[in-house]
Amino acid sequence: MDSDNTIELADTQMQRDRRKLPIDKAGVRNLRFPIRIRDKAHTFQDTIATISMFVDLPHQFKGTHMSRFIEVLNAHGNVVHVENIPEILAAMQQRLDAHTAHIEMDFPFFLEKAAPVTGKTGLLDYGARFEAAANRAEIDFILEVRVNVTTLCPCSKAISSHGAHNQRGEVTVRLRSDKTVWIEELIDLIEASASSELYSLLKRADE
Repeated sequence: MDSDNTIELADTQMQRDRRKLPIDKAGVRNLRFPIRIRDKAHTFQDTIATISMFVDLPHQFKGTHMSRFIEVLNAHGNVVHVENIPEILAAMQQRLDAHTAHIEMDFPFFLEKAAPVTGKTGLLDYGARFEAAANRAEIDFILEVRVNVTTLCPCSKAISSHGAHNQRGEVTVRLRSDKTVWIEELIDLIEASASSELYSLLKRADE
């Protein structure tokens, strides 16, 4: 094909939009991506995250470049922790010419737990989520942890002299912090506040 006959494609996203309608968040949602999370016990843990990435869209632009979100994500590899999230947000701001950038990562987090009597070990999964936003140079970070626990039913306890039943519940904690907080530490706090924690493996003596 004669190179002189190539057609230059129009960059619609960068065309001027005269309607003056800014959009707070435009981007991609629910990307599944392998990541490596730092954990307190074993240094690293490989898992799979569902990731969403957004930037603000100034009123003068018609759209944003969706492919650049994926380029930024892949450029930073699959080792993700609190320390390098600001780098990802800064790269999104620079590549997409945005003032604000947002990233959300939701992933299963696993801990090895020993049964209370037999000591038999098994893996138990927890829900974890990173939410981070950059407004120019200012970073806001939220860690969310979801833990299933057992709670003693208060109604059953009130009407029973013994043998009140337990019920399953999910506790969600969202923590905003500018310092490193280990996921394991939040899990320990939640489980210590419940009637009983859960285990993936229980033998008859544990029951």
